[in-house]
Amino acid sequence: MSRKTRTLFRILLAVYIGAILFLCFGKFPAGPEVDLTLWGIPTDKLVHFSMFFPFPILTYLSLGRHPETRRRILTIVQIFLIGILLAVATEWVQYYIPYRSGEWTDLFADSLGLLTSSLILLPFVCRKD
Repeated sequence: MSRKTRTLFRILLAVYIGAILFLCFGKFPAGPEVDLTLWGIPTDKLVHFSMFFPFPILTYLSLGRHPETRRRILTIVQIFLIGILLAVATEWVQYYIPYRSGEWTDLFADSLGLLTSSLILLPFVCRKD
């Protein structure tokens, strides 16, 4: 991957993290009414899943590719763990903000999004070029 491409992904990652922080900590007026569930899953949890799903992919693409497959897999695991720390931090801070709520179920949805994305990324990381 070229240096310009990595730089582009680094910029996208920075904008993405800024958007996560804005969405997690912002105070928003009441929006339009939406269904509380989709296919029996609370829409709030689908939003949390979707917010954290891109993190492993964008982070991995913003890094240089290591020549060893084992090292690439370790990088995915490290990215996943950093994503978990980000999710824990956002929920923990939300717990202390009066107009937000930090919930374990949101953290679970965040983590599930991170795990799903990491597992999807693994076959691409492990393939031989």
